[in-house]
Amino acid sequence: MQASEQHRNSSMYYQPLQQIEAYCLPQYRTLNPQLYYHDGGHGTQFSTPSSSELYCTLESSSVALYNSPSTVSFSPNGSPISQQDSQSYPPDQYHSPENTYGSPMSGSCITDDLSSFNLKHKLRELESVMLGPDSDNLDSYDSAISNGNNFVPLEMDGWKQTMVAISSKNLKHILIACAKAISDDDLLMAQWLMDELRQMVSVSGDPFQRLGAYMLEGLVARLAASGSSIYKSLRCKEPESAELLSYMHILYEVCPYFKFGYMSANGAIAEAMKDEDRVHIIDFQIGQGSQWITLIQAFAARPGGPPHIRITGIDDSTSAYARGGGLHIVGRRLSKLAEHFKVPFEFHAAAISGCDVQLHNLGVRPGEALAVNFAFMLHHMPDESVSTQNHRDRLLRLVRSLSPKVVTLVEQESNTNTAAFFPRFLETLDYYTAMFESIDVTLSREHKERINVEQHCLARDLVNIIACEGVERVERHEVLGKWRSRFAMAGFTPYPLSSLVNGTIKKLLENYSDRYRLQERDGALYLGWMNRDLVASCAWK
Repeated sequence: MQASEQHRNSSMYYQPLQQIEAYCLPQYRTLNPQLYYHDGGHGTQFSTPSSSELYCTLESSSVALYNSPSTVSFSPNGSPISQQDSQSYPPDQYHSPENTYGSPMSGSCITDDLSSFNLKHKLRELESVMLGPDSDNLDSYDSAISNGNNFVPLEMDGWKQTMVAISSKNLKHILIACAKAISDDDLLMAQWLMDELRQMVSVSGDPFQRLGAYMLEGLVARLAASGSSIYKSLRCKEPESAELLSYMHILYEVCPYFKFGYMSANGAIAEAMKDEDRVHIIDFQIGQGSQWITLIQAFAARPGGPPHIRITGIDDSTSAYARGGGLHIVGRRLSKLAEHFKVPFEFHAAAISGCDVQLHNLGVRPGEALAVNFAFMLHHMPDESVSTQNHRDRLLRLVRSLSPKVVTLVEQESNTNTAAFFPRFLETLDYYTAMFESIDVTLSREHKERINVEQHCLARDLVNIIACEGVERVERHEVLGKWRSRFAMAGFTPYPLSSLVNGTIKKLLENYSDRYRLQERDGALYLGWMNRDLVASCAWK
């Protein structure tokens, strides 16, 4: 999902990185896209790091391993590589940062009593015993994978299936087996599978290899956060705000997900306000304000003249960093646009987190028809499973008390909020597989900014989903059925979406791959990739 153009990304937060654990708080982490490569005459070939090319720069819980800032990127096999001067580290293989993941050669507490040779030797012996020339196929393994909650084979069957997956180089099966090992606290197996995965993933490969690199990073980060590693945080260099804005804009253009969400929400608001003279829109995550450009234009062309429009914009740290300043930038931009189209306009800035919003922050006035917009925002609000304050439901009750004419909801259609780690891993893998495949159709693998777009706009979110728990896990998506229950409990009733909006969105999708699909079910719109729903949009009153 946790996500947009220069507009708003459902998921990204970019703040200074100061003594914060990797991926676990809503701060932005950059994964430097510079990779080690050479031109071998048959396309770009990515080389394996030598002993002087370090996996990562992780900060020890007790001893700092470096004295200067460094950046982190993924190596061709998916392992983070430090761009810091490698001579600042001793070349000793047992204490080199090359082994910061606790691989069999490291001094990790996971493998203190096993050398790499002995571990590999024992595993190969087991493999030769279990896997003869007539070894079983993967049918039973595929069946288990299709139902993640029941993926609990007998111990030896699990080992055998894992060996089959490794021998066949099945990246998906090995990723799932690694997550299952972590879920079962089988750390020795998990470490070994991570070592295998590093040879298979690549941020420059096909969609699943690229996704695999970030899923692997999430698994590694999860082990580090659990105390299995002595390391506490990755230090990464943030991109310049203009660069980040560019990456967000590329994602906005190559995928229709955000345009779909904004168009469907705007259509519901325009329909609800077609006879109103004074309109107040509260946007709970206004981002760059770009969602409202088309709505202002639509109001300008309304028969009988435009209404007076006032927008209250609630800020978020990602957008503030990307635009390089406060909400006054958004207000100035929208005011100029409204003036150009001769639409009476006011902008009210509320530079405050959604968790801190109270009634007085919203600037509600009598005599204005109220619309409230929750686009790619509510999943960041902690619910009853995280906090007794339950800001997710608190905001809905607050908004309901204002008696709005319409409330719009756009969210990623994924179930990661309260799910336990292993089913959450399977859900994330399935969701982002569709996302990465859809990007691959539009944005070529040779595109110079593709790695930046995926790392800065998608990878941080999925790593947060996999690696973190409790308040540190800020990416908490719910499927529309759960959102329906929350809105109903708050006192809302469904507001039907206009058929004209559906037609407009269908025309939009004609500019993209025919593998995108638009469906209307139970008064809501779903945008998906092939057979996977990715974004859902609906309205309430």
